[in-house]
Amino acid sequence: MPRVKVARKSTAIDMTAMCDVAFLLLTFFILSAKQKTQDPVKAAIPASTSVQVLPEHDFSTILIGNGKVFFGVEGTDVRKQTLQTMAAKYKISFTPDEINAFTGVESFGVSIRQLKSFLDLPASERSKVAQQGIQVDTTDTNELYDWVHSARVANVFLHNKPLVIAIKGDKDEEYPTVQKVIATLQKQKVDRFNLITSLKSAK
Repeated sequence: MPRVKVARKSTAIDMTAMCDVAFLLLTFFILSAKQKTQDPVKAAIPASTSVQVLPEHDFSTILIGNGKVFFGVEGTDVRKQTLQTMAAKYKISFTPDEINAFTGVESFGVSIRQLKSFLDLPASERSKVAQQGIQVDTTDTNELYDWVHSARVANVFLHNKPLVIAIKGDKDEEYPTVQKVIATLQKQKVDRFNLITSLKSAK
């Protein structure tokens, strides 16, 4: 009895669903990725063999470069609360637009008296302004002390967590500036802080 031949058909896989999933994942990663911000000054950080990932929240950075000090804190809500505390302390009023602009500033190095004019600039122009650094003098008004203290209080008030502080400095920076920053932290009894370094291979 002759066999019945079944006609061969080419297999086809519908990739529409797979492409949709791929583009959804790609869109998610693009929207959730944090943009790397440029530091106000370039700092050639020292190398270290120790690896510890910095937190994304409840975190503050003190940048030291060219003898200047810059301050930044993570979290728009913490920045807003910190600015309001500083405004009350120094008796300076900021408009809602200026407060909103400050929540988008990752790091800055201007005096509290010059901050209003700094925030009134367009975001694209702020990176071009020559910032003089935050005052950190142990014998005079220490604005860095007030910024750090206000940020620590704001972070505990909003997130109920202590603020992790890290120092990012140029490896060729002169020691007196670094000493003033450390003395400022120790004055607030902050004896433990992180040092941001690059990674090098262990010998």
